[in-house]
Amino acid sequence: MTRLLNPFALLLLLLSLLLLPATGAYAGPPGATEIDGQKVLTLVGRDPPGLRCNNNMQVAAELSNVYKIPVQLIPVTFAGPGAKAPAVYYGGELIAADGGNLNGMIDFTTLADIVELEGVPLQDQGGRLTEIKPQFEELKRAIKTVE
Repeated sequence: MTRLLNPFALLLLLLSLLLLPATGAYAGPPGATEIDGQKVLTLVGRDPPGLRCNNNMQVAAELSNVYKIPVQLIPVTFAGPGAKAPAVYYGGELIAADGGNLNGMIDFTTLADIVELEGVPLQDQGGRLTEIKPQFEELKRAIKTVE
């Protein structure tokens, strides 16, 4: 007579399978996670970039205008099998992924808080994006109020 697996052992086996590293976005970032000891901000974007990917690129540009942070942009076709896009990593940590954390879309404040806690140094001088932001916001408000 063949012996079946104990139901407890079967449940334990199924739970352990859930804890195995997943493929795609949850398996780790494509590319470098550190450059010269500093964590890298990695953006995985769709081909061609979709709306959330464009938003993530804008946030990364604004962030790099304030902080000295290496940024790499990787198209999903080069990110490996099962990769999700948009996805955002900081070092080896997944911050946002399509269908998961923040549904793949980040904002400046969230990332600025993370890099501030990590002690990332500020740029010696802010970039041009930080100089035109107030005028750009004023233009957006003016467009929204005119109907």
